[in-house]
Amino acid sequence: MVSISTKLAQLGNRKDSVTGSVSLPIHPSTTYAHPAMGESTGFDYTRTANPTRSVLEEGLADLEGGTYALATSSGMSAIQLVLQLFPKGSKILAGRDLYGGSYRLFEDLEKADLLTFEYFLDEAACLEKLDASIDAVYLETPTNPLMQVLDIEAIAQACRKVDACLIVDNTLLTPLRQKPLELGADIVVHSGTKYLTGHNDILAGVVVTNDADLGERLVHLANATGPTLSAFDAWLFVRSLKTLEVRFDRQEATARQVVSALEALPGIEKVLYAGQGAMLSVLFADQAQIKPFLENLQVFSFAESLGSVESLVTYPTTQTHADIPEEVRESYGLTPNLLRFSIGLEDPEDLIHDIKQALQA
Repeated sequence: MVSISTKLAQLGNRKDSVTGSVSLPIHPSTTYAHPAMGESTGFDYTRTANPTRSVLEEGLADLEGGTYALATSSGMSAIQLVLQLFPKGSKILAGRDLYGGSYRLFEDLEKADLLTFEYFLDEAACLEKLDASIDAVYLETPTNPLMQVLDIEAIAQACRKVDACLIVDNTLLTPLRQKPLELGADIVVHSGTKYLTGHNDILAGVVVTNDADLGERLVHLANATGPTLSAFDAWLFVRSLKTLEVRFDRQEATARQVVSALEALPGIEKVLYAGQGAMLSVLFADQAQIKPFLENLQVFSFAESLGSVESLVTYPTTQTHADIPEEVRESYGLTPNLLRFSIGLEDPEDLIHDIKQALQA
């Protein structure tokens, strides 16, 4: 059995039998000539399929243990594509602690009277609320930004009992640490912008399933609505995946060192870390520390997003989660004394020093 390391390093290789190109070619053409009436090369129009994007999607399906994968123009377009599977009036049970952009989309769909959303605070509440009225469960694990870990397998078993579809956002752990489909989930989504591409230069989304019916419906919807990832971005995506494992392993190892250092620093109330991955959140003892801390950082960049080679720090209250009402945010623990850290590839000692000097400034 070929290891994931080899699959990643070899992704896109041996796909050009004409020239023997080692690097996957880019096919920017939007349209493809038909050999004759009623014949096709397998590619007709790039919204439907593109040779470069097809290689990427085959690789993504393999990495997640799925049989269908779609690469889309953003993480949000991936989520929107999945939600289009559900007819008007469907009820979705979703985690309360989730990315603010997902919450914004859910609220818009509910206001338009298309879908209904009910929220749960933790795994026990999810299982308690999951009954025959629920059409789908949507969850992040670890959650963003409180880093709660949910038992995908237990929730999947409960979903099967009531015939609910389980959708898991696997952005933070990637298929290197977690394969939701193998644990019973029906659909996996990613913001491909984050760890999978990992260089802050590609906007992309991913949808993967191992269910033939869902897969065919998603392919149809993608062709109909066109959330298409360009050929060039698909090529960049393939190139980036080749280094995913070495990037993620290093980022995770550094994150653990940063967590240990943070837990020993005065002024830090609590460090939230899922035990794996390279994302963590920090609760400061005094909210007033946040502004000077951000202003004095020299290595970390104060910016939105996560999962890149550069270390970032985000203030969810005014950035990624600003569209969630304040009373809702604070009701589940996303308080204004919280910062979210995405650990990159810098030297661990440099990152720790940067945090310490910013705290003392």
